[in-house]
Amino acid sequence: MSKQNANTSEKITKKDLQKVYIRNLFGLQWGWNYETMQGLGYCYVIMPILRRLYKNNPEKMKKALQTEIGYFNTSQPMSNLIIGTDAALQEELGIDKAEDAIIGMKTGLMGPFAGVGDTIFITIYRALVFSIAAYIAMGGQAVALLIPIICGIAILAVRYKFTFLGYQQGSKLASGLSGQLKKITQAASVLGLTVVGALVPSVVKAPMNISVQIGDVSLAIQPMLDKIIPAALPLAMVLLSYWLLGKKKMTTTKLILILMVVGIGLGLLNVFFATPVAA
Repeated sequence: MSKQNANTSEKITKKDLQKVYIRNLFGLQWGWNYETMQGLGYCYVIMPILRRLYKNNPEKMKKALQTEIGYFNTSQPMSNLIIGTDAALQEELGIDKAEDAIIGMKTGLMGPFAGVGDTIFITIYRALVFSIAAYIAMGGQAVALLIPIICGIAILAVRYKFTFLGYQQGSKLASGLSGQLKKITQAASVLGLTVVGALVPSVVKAPMNISVQIGDVSLAIQPMLDKIIPAALPLAMVLLSYWLLGKKKMTTTKLILILMVVGIGLGLLNVFFATPVAA
């Protein structure tokens, strides 16, 4: 935070990171939507960093905003690490050089961090803390009320530390590996695509209810497709949706409505099963 770099005319201060931390506590979920999910909130959270680095450069500010407002969704406590790393990359490299690295870093980390964060800070935390508090409360001790409060404060402290840890490690990454940035970006992009690709068969369901009659034998198309190319229809739907979103007048809302109408129509025509078939 004390070293000024050549890519921006300003340097990030401790106060800037503290502002980011406060905004993250309340603002990451603001503006949540089905297109970018936490993207709008993420942009709001990191705004103090962008103002510090690009306040005198409207073009770079515009580019940074376009980068940060993209799709983002992860566990809120773990997001502090990603935002801190993002801030360090922008300070060390500038948005022109860091744009691809930032997108790749966010895409590659938000999925794994969501799994880790939700498990630790939601599932395990709630089960453990409230079980202990309930057990103590059964003994008639009022101190049980303080346990969730104390643990909540501890999590706030961890998130505060995560913000600065992400910044410190991100700064080392940008300084020490700037020459390998292209390889890092490609690796992060591949990881992100792998995560997204793995979600296709588990999230998108399109089981066909079409059979071909050959003599006295009825052959179902869906099992045959699954043996040749598993999840072929979900993949085709995702690729078609991606292609349609590239069209000038197509928006996410329009695409959702189209998929709803087509899905309901094909369901009524008995082309698709009303519910996904069991694997």
